[in-house]
Amino acid sequence: MISLTDSQKIGMGLTGFGVFFLFFGMILFFDKALLAIGNILFVAGLAFVIGLERTFRFFFQKHKMKATSFFLGGVLVVLIGWPIIGVVLEVYGFFLLFRGFFPVVVGFIRRIPVLGSILNLPFISAVNSNAVMKCTLSIFNIFAAFYELY
Repeated sequence: MISLTDSQKIGMGLTGFGVFFLFFGMILFFDKALLAIGNILFVAGLAFVIGLERTFRFFFQKHKMKATSFFLGGVLVVLIGWPIIGVVLEVYGFFLLFRGFFPVVVGFIRRIPVLGSILNLPFISAVNSNAVMKCTLSIFNIFAAFYELY
């Protein structure tokens, strides 16, 4: 079992509440206040979980500056009061930032008893993590083409 420090436990709670408020804000037709609270809690929770210095190093790497600008720009746009545009920017930035973790997440989910057996069904297991990455990259290309149009 992984032992967590008190600040990491607080961070897990903040991140969980942030995801809850983001989800609830989208369910309630992109409520500005809930989305803003969710964004603040999510970013603060991430900083508590991995530490402030590692958070800055993760977000402000040279090759991740485009993704960081989209994600944090989306947070700022939501805080200003344009929730739909902000969420679109955040989702694009989130996928750009965390696309390296998707194969790890798929591998982890395959080890969970019930979900792993579902993912190992013949017609689903044909889609391996490389195909998942190709699909997400094509989604990124669609967003990039849309961004270049405007």
